[in-house]
Amino acid sequence: MDEPKKERRQLEKVSPFELKDKLIDLAKGKKRMTRTMLDAGRGNPNWIAATPREAFFALGQFAVTESRRGWNEGNLAGMPSREGIAERFQKYVEENQQVPGMQLLKEIIDYGINTKQFEADAWVYELVDGIIGDNYPNPDRMLVRTEKVVHDFLSKELCGQDTSCGTYDLFAVEGATAAMCYIFETLYKNHLLPKGSKIAVMVPIFPPYIEIPELPNNAYELVKIEATEIDEEGNRTWQYPYEELEKLKDQDIKALFLVNPSNPPSVSIKKESINQIISIVKQDNPNLMIISDDVYGTFVEGFRSLMADLPFHTIGVYSFSKYFGVTGWRLGTIAINQNNVFDKLIKELPEEEKAVLNKRYASLTENPENLKFIDRMVADSRDVAMNHTAGLSTPQQVQMALFSIFAMLDTNNEYKQKTIDILHRRMNLLYEGLGLPKKHLPNDADYYTEIDLEIWCKLHYEKGFFDYLKQNYKPVDILYRLAEKSSIVLLSGEGFLAPAWSIRVSLANLNDEAYSRIGKELKNVLEDYVEEWKKGEG
Repeated sequence: MDEPKKERRQLEKVSPFELKDKLIDLAKGKKRMTRTMLDAGRGNPNWIAATPREAFFALGQFAVTESRRGWNEGNLAGMPSREGIAERFQKYVEENQQVPGMQLLKEIIDYGINTKQFEADAWVYELVDGIIGDNYPNPDRMLVRTEKVVHDFLSKELCGQDTSCGTYDLFAVEGATAAMCYIFETLYKNHLLPKGSKIAVMVPIFPPYIEIPELPNNAYELVKIEATEIDEEGNRTWQYPYEELEKLKDQDIKALFLVNPSNPPSVSIKKESINQIISIVKQDNPNLMIISDDVYGTFVEGFRSLMADLPFHTIGVYSFSKYFGVTGWRLGTIAINQNNVFDKLIKELPEEEKAVLNKRYASLTENPENLKFIDRMVADSRDVAMNHTAGLSTPQQVQMALFSIFAMLDTNNEYKQKTIDILHRRMNLLYEGLGLPKKHLPNDADYYTEIDLEIWCKLHYEKGFFDYLKQNYKPVDILYRLAEKSSIVLLSGEGFLAPAWSIRVSLANLNDEAYSRIGKELKNVLEDYVEEWKKGEG
C-alpha cells in the first residue's frame, strides 16, 4: 500500500472534525489554482442576526453612560444605579433615536415592562448591570428576568407555545456542547448513570455524544437506534423504523440521547415515531431519562421537541449559535421541567448513596437531600466548592435575552423564514449540481445534508460500479480526492454513526453559488472513479 493511502487508512477512525483539519491542509495546498477552498465541513452559519446585536451595543453605550453618572474619573467609572434607571433610559432613547438598534432596544424594554409585567427599574437595571458585567451572575443558574424571557422563546420555538407541559427551570451555559458535558457529569455524580450503564443513542448523531459515553470513566453500553428507513424509491428518509424504536422498551436502558432534528442529516423525528416513543415511555420504560439537543429545531416550521411531549422525562438542550449566527458567543440553555424524573430518581436512590450525595452538596444548603437536579448541575459545573462563582457571564446572558425577545417580537416570523429560505435554496443548488432530484422531506431542516454514496451509486450508475468502488477504495479516499482535486472539504458520515459510505455537507456556512460547485465537483469525482472502473473492465 502506498504511503498516502496508508496515511488515509490510519485516519479513518479519528473524529470527523480531526479528519477535517487534514483535508483543509490538503485543500489549501491547491491555492495556486484559480479556485478558492470551500469548507462545507464546519456547521457555523455565514449569516448573523444583526438588529439584536445593534440593540446589544446600543444598550452597552447607555450602560457605560449610567456607570459614569455617580463616579467619572476619565478611564475609571463607577457602577450603575438602579433607582430611576428606567426613566433615564426613556430619556436616553429620545435623545439617541438615530443610534442603530435603539428602536429595537426600546421595544425589548417595553416587552419586559408591558408583556412580562416586570418592575421597570428592576428590568432595565438587570440588563444594564448584566451588560456591564461588574457583578457575579445572581442567581448563578440564570438571571431572574432573563430566564423568563428566554423561557418565552423556548416555549415558542420548541413547544409551539404549548403551556400544558408546565414551567421549565433554565440553566444558561456555554453552548450545547457545554450543556452535554454538564448533564453527563451530574448524571454520573448523582448515581443516575453510573459507569457501565446502558444508554440509547439515536444515530446518526453529533460525534461527541458518542465519544463522551465511551470515555473510560463512563464506559457506557451504547444501544444504537438507527435511522435506516428507506422510502419507496430506495432513498433514505433518515427516520427510525418501528423495530428500532422498540429497543427502548428495555428497562435496562437508563437514558436516551438524541439530536432533533438530527446532525446530520438535520431531519426531525416524524410524528408517528414521536407517538411511539411516548407510548413506550409511558407503558414500558417509565423511568427513562431523555436528553434532547434541539438546536436545529428553529429551522423546521411547526417543530415540537420531546420536552413538550414528554416534559417529565426530557432535558431540553438548546444553543443559540446556529439560528442567530453566534457560534463565537457560546450561548446555550439547559431546560428541565419543574416536575421531572431526575429529581424523582434521586429521591429513590439507596440510603447509602443519598448519604454520600448529601455530603457532596452539604455546603450549599441545610437540606441537600432536597436540592433539585438542575441546581446540582450548576454546582457540579464548578466542582461544588466554587458554586458561588458559577453561571454564564452576564453579558452573554443579556445577549441571549435580546435575541429571545427579538424573536418573540417577530410575530410574522420574518427572520425565521429568511433563514429557512437560505437553507432550502442552497439544498436545491447542491442537488442541481449533483444532477440528482431533491425530494423534499416534510421534517427536513436542510441545515446539513447526508449523501449516501452507496445508494447514489446503486440508483444512478451501472450495476457493479459500487462493488468496484468498495473493493478498491474507502470513503476517506473520496474525501481526499475531492480536497486535492477541487479544494472542497466535506465530512465523512461514519464518524456520526451514519452509513459508512455517507458524507455530510453543511448548507449553512458558504455562499449560494458554492453549493452548485460542490455538487458538480462531487459528481465529477465519482465520474472519475466510473471511468477507472470501465477502463479496468476493458
